[in-house]
Amino acid sequence: MDPGHFWWGGWWMFPVVMPLVMFLFLLVVLYAVFGRLGCRPPWRANSGGYSPPSESAMDILKKRYAKGEITKDEFERIKKDLLS
Repeated sequence: MDPGHFWWGGWWMFPVVMPLVMFLFLLVVLYAVFGRLGCRPPWRANSGGYSPPSESAMDILKKRYAKGEITKDEFERIKKDLLS
């Protein structure tokens, strides 16, 4: 067979297209693992993106007072500081 025979019949596409397909597949897999698709490894579970809603200082103060961790006088003093 002569070298020109290889280019006939559509077989030329396999060595040209397959590396591109494999490269795109690799990029999709890497994006799925390390990107923003939600499929993150455990060591990146809490980094970036979503963070749970945080409590306000007043909510924390009210909970501490309700648990008995602080007295009414301390509650009023801290509340006054927070509101000023």
